Amino acid sequence: MQTILNQGVILSDTVIIGSGIAGLAAAYAARLKGHTAAIYEARSRAGGLLDHIVIDGFCFDTAVHLSFASEPEVREVFDRTPYLTHAPVSVNRDGEYWLKHPAQTNMYPLPPEEKVELIAGLIEAESGEIHTYRDWLIQQYGTAIAERWPLRYTRKYWTVDAAKLGTKWVGQRMRKADLREVLHGAFTSETPNQYYVKEMRYPQKGGYKSFIQQMIDDADIRFNKSVVAVDTRGKRVRFSDGTSTAYSSLISTMPLPLLVAAMQDVPEDIAAAAASLFATEMDLISVGFNKPNVSPALWFYIYDENILASRAYSPDLKSPDNVPSGCSALQFEIYWSKERPRNVTIEDMKANTLQAIIEMKLAAPEEILFMHHTHAPYANVVFDTGMEERRDQVRSWVESQGVFPAGRFGEWEYLWSNQSMMSGMKAYERAWRSLE
Repeated sequence: MQTILNQGVILSDTVIIGSGIAGLAAAYAARLKGHTAAIYEARSRAGGLLDHIVIDGFCFDTAVHLSFASEPEVREVFDRTPYLTHAPVSVNRDGEYWLKHPAQTNMYPLPPEEKVELIAGLIEAESGEIHTYRDWLIQQYGTAIAERWPLRYTRKYWTVDAAKLGTKWVGQRMRKADLREVLHGAFTSETPNQYYVKEMRYPQKGGYKSFIQQMIDDADIRFNKSVVAVDTRGKRVRFSDGTSTAYSSLISTMPLPLLVAAMQDVPEDIAAAAASLFATEMDLISVGFNKPNVSPALWFYIYDENILASRAYSPDLKSPDNVPSGCSALQFEIYWSKERPRNVTIEDMKANTLQAIIEMKLAAPEEILFMHHTHAPYANVVFDTGMEERRDQVRSWVESQGVFPAGRFGEWEYLWSNQSMMSGMKAYERAWRSLE
């Protein structure tokens, strides 16, 4: 159905770039109003980072995904899919030790002399001005704990030293130190789960993508449409296959720097600010095993610096339907960026992952059915110092040109799937209002 506005604009000419959850949510918001919108997707499949791969009956998400959405709009969509519930229990691998998460409040397995030094560092931590994430970590945990765990993990996951990161992104994502909690976890393994949510949900069948499959099925998606130019004056988007489309309103979930690079007449300061934004990319090593119960937890963090992966998750613990009967699986996440370019081959990553599996005593080589590699060119936006100011400058200019960014890479923000869905719906509302 086409809706004619008072200026004669046809709302069905709303164009959405990208069919990840934010783009799908924008189209969903349009349908709720009785409007139409077309999604143009560079790949041949929808889902973005919520897509999955299936290998010999094993289903792997694109990195770890579990939902703790509380927004009614998101639950209205996600809860249509039968789901399992999980307590958010994870563990940490540090050398020969497995520690419950967060490590600083679960030091019970460590030798007494190590615990003493770590706790003493927390007690002796000094307060001062906080300019970087490194400052925040050292003042929050003390130097010993910071260097033992979060500073090491930052280099692996964010690909930069914590001294190069700001702190505005932290929020609930890092557990603040409490001396009583730290002392309690040093004396006993009976500690409460301190994760910032109490329950996580995951589809019974079909991987995490099942939560958004209905939005995919209902959407008008044009595949293999990679954007090469956005003409905001003529209101037209051109694609690499030589085709183009006109629009009355435009919502973009493509990475903000790529969007700006495709736009015309970009001021020099905006172009420079956009070019300064960068994200991590991700190599995933998915492993199938011919035995059950390989993983020690739903997901786990890896602090060992000789292991390339920073995190791994268990598809079969998320849902038994993700693996054949009698089997299990793990997926390992390895991160790179322009600050730490990939300097190893795919075979090197597989060999390193195999060695990690053996060192962690998870499985023997003969128990591995396959090791599969997948690459995601965009994983997480990097919050280097001052990024938010530069990003906001870019985002403001983009919206002034009548383009509405949405999603993790469109907004260039640390958004979970539920937040990305809300971002897409809100972007459609802004686009709609701009035409009234």
